[in-house]
Amino acid sequence: MKKVFSSLVLLSVLSSLSLATPSTTYWTSCVSDIQPYGVWHLGIDNYFTLNTNATTPAPTALATDLGLTVGVIPSGPLQAEVGIDILQPSVDPYFLNAKIGVAEGTLFANAPSVGLGIFNIGLNQSTQGQNIVHLVLGKDLGTLGRLHGSPYYSGNFSNLGLGSDNSGWMVGYDKGFMPVKDATGEYNKLVFAADYASGNNALGGGGAGLYYFFSKTISLLTGPVFFNSQALNGSWKWTTQLDINL
Repeated sequence: MKKVFSSLVLLSVLSSLSLATPSTTYWTSCVSDIQPYGVWHLGIDNYFTLNTNATTPAPTALATDLGLTVGVIPSGPLQAEVGIDILQPSVDPYFLNAKIGVAEGTLFANAPSVGLGIFNIGLNQSTQGQNIVHLVLGKDLGTLGRLHGSPYYSGNFSNLGLGSDNSGWMVGYDKGFMPVKDATGEYNKLVFAADYASGNNALGGGGAGLYYFFSKTISLLTGPVFFNSQALNGSWKWTTQLDINL
């Protein structure tokens, strides 16, 4: 996700800080999902305002995030993904991310899924080196959906002027509806998703919305996103996120 922002240069830098996206729930990366080996994921995420006057001092929109992620381990219980995000318009648009983990029941019977990831690795560390590390645990609750939780730590938010908190926690939830089966496979036509990140920083915030799956490999997510710090991210935004697995 799901990836976050007065002079023109400052506005350009801050607007590039929407969440760079490894596998995400909604706004955050609080999900233990990892791209399968050799499957490329293309994501295009937009965050824009509704009924906002263009003269408002805070940024009226976050940078558009074009992300590409791929699974890199061919077999075995251990899975991993790596990715790159390009955020435009921005001064330093390139971010990297990676995650490694195992599925539920791998460590022991009824064990949760476990993932260790890092995201928002700015190629220009002096201005964009957020380098957010998180450990995520996930559990499938059957008909009740899926629940994920994760602490996170950066150490650089305060150094970069992106908030007073360098650490916090995240929680994510999703549940599918309307199961269908077609030529692309079995999947849920609708998925409700919600998440939240604590902290007075660029990551803090969350929201809830719906995925609509055109097929098993193509979906569109939409809904509102709210922020813990309007000084950093401006007022709430509406997001549209197109996801395609290749």
